[in-house]
Amino acid sequence: MLEYVASIHDELIAIRRDLHRHPELKFDIDRTAGIAAQYLEDWGLEVERGVGPHFGKGVVGTLRGRTGGKTVLLRADMDALPIQEGNETPYKSFRAGIMHACGHDAHTAMLLGAAKTLSRFRERLTGTVKFVFQPCEEGPAASPLDGHPISGARDLIEGGILEGVDLCFALHVSPGLPVGTVGVHPKHAMAGGSGFRVEFQGKSGHHSTPHLAVDAILMVAQFITEMKTVMSSEINPVAPAVLSFGTLHAGTARNVIAEQSVIDGSFRTFDPAITQRIKQAIERRAHNIADSYGGKAVVEVGTGGTGLVNHKEAVRLVLRAGSRALGADRTFLLETPSLAGEDFSQYLYRVPGALAFIGSGNPDRGIIHSVHHPLFDIDEQVLVHGAGLHVELVREILAGNGESEEEVGKTEGEGEYELRAAAVF
Repeated sequence: MLEYVASIHDELIAIRRDLHRHPELKFDIDRTAGIAAQYLEDWGLEVERGVGPHFGKGVVGTLRGRTGGKTVLLRADMDALPIQEGNETPYKSFRAGIMHACGHDAHTAMLLGAAKTLSRFRERLTGTVKFVFQPCEEGPAASPLDGHPISGARDLIEGGILEGVDLCFALHVSPGLPVGTVGVHPKHAMAGGSGFRVEFQGKSGHHSTPHLAVDAILMVAQFITEMKTVMSSEINPVAPAVLSFGTLHAGTARNVIAEQSVIDGSFRTFDPAITQRIKQAIERRAHNIADSYGGKAVVEVGTGGTGLVNHKEAVRLVLRAGSRALGADRTFLLETPSLAGEDFSQYLYRVPGALAFIGSGNPDRGIIHSVHHPLFDIDEQVLVHGAGLHVELVREILAGNGESEEEVGKTEGEGEYELRAAAVF
């Protein structure tokens, strides 16, 4: 199977580059979803288009091997980011202000490579594989049904994709890891993220009579300072947590006191109690500041994202599959979790599984930039590695190679694999 994956490397590069040239945002991924669905149909899989009760943009391909066995779900995300690409490559984004700066084009190509390979060798599998192509991982969008913010994970999960699934896995390219390696966190992998938006409402006036106005810029400036103080003095310093501001809009003219200011941002933690404490601090500080100036604050804070927690047995399976696909010396446990967020956490909250980071960095070729950077790129050898790792995960679980579940569970992993303090992004 791995030899076959290697033989389709050029095809995977072509798929990835085509997707990279034509990036799409959030749930507006009709072209990408259509390409994924067409390939799956061409390879003889059962394909469901339009998955998700809110937006209906997901694609699920189902591959059935011999009867019996487990059902394994493999997920790739499809959406890009609103970033102007700075690379000058033959496959540079054709769309101004949009690029695949997080590697979802690679995730889609890798999963398609696994689907093609496993469909060719389906008679060797006992069980079922679901290939899930998910929209809108990069932050939620307002649902057309109820107006509430929703991510692609939630939409597809509400569409029933996890029904009957025993294990689920996803890969994420990692520019912080050398190409040809794979790392997986033994438990906590990524944080739960929450967004917030605060609008300060004041009273406009001329700069010559500030006493007759209520300055919304002063309110938001004090809010920024106080929230940074909260993070440094009210949150346990040994508990990972970070809060950052993303956008700020205020005022209409240089000589007019601003009547309104709007700021938004996000915070990330692993501990639900700390998430709640930060949420309460945002609400309390915003209202107190507005009251002290004689203004008003309108506060919106997300309910709190779900931290991504890998399951122990799934981690062992990743380590075994990585050893087969890339080599035991290039497969390791990651020591330090990331404060970045990932909505695959919603899958793992409901079904056992794991997310692994597959190396895509190559300093010798200048491929060093982090995700969400205008110069982000990948060493395309990762496409074969990722597809191969997906294939080995499925083979490990469904191939019926004579190893019982009990024997698989005997591989402790923690004592056999190097523990690395690597920065995946």
